[in-house]
Amino acid sequence: MTDTTRVTVERVIPASTAAIFDILSNPLRHADLDGSGFIRSDAGAQRIQAVGDVFTMNMEGEHMGGEYQTDNHVTGYADNALLAWQTAPAGTEPPGWEWVWELEPQGPASTLVRHTYDWSKVTDKELLQKVKFPLVTEAQLEDTLVKLDEAATGS
Repeated sequence: MTDTTRVTVERVIPASTAAIFDILSNPLRHADLDGSGFIRSDAGAQRIQAVGDVFTMNMEGEHMGGEYQTDNHVTGYADNALLAWQTAPAGTEPPGWEWVWELEPQGPASTLVRHTYDWSKVTDKELLQKVKFPLVTEAQLEDTLVKLDEAATGS
């Protein structure tokens, strides 16, 4: 059976897990990586350091009527291996969608990067009708990995 509640893309990037994790754990870099075009900038966010951290991003998208902010609640953290967060409109609790980054070393200077957009925990039927998941497409997630590759390798 096909899973229709998540999209996962992966790419081998010729950079160490530490170098890639350094980029991903810094919200200042997220707008440069975003293949969806929704992220505009961070809102004074600090580097992600642990589960429970919250970082705020400035966003823009028709689905929210223009400019808005999100609070991103870190749900997974393992140094150089895993970052995950659930996103919510600023000042609200996350309604269930999650972004997951998994890094698997493929040698000293090569990493398999797996990026998952998961909305399987969204139960609000009104939200599911309004947002029309997946809001971010597989092609946009793949573009994010291309941008991450460029950021990590300088090419």
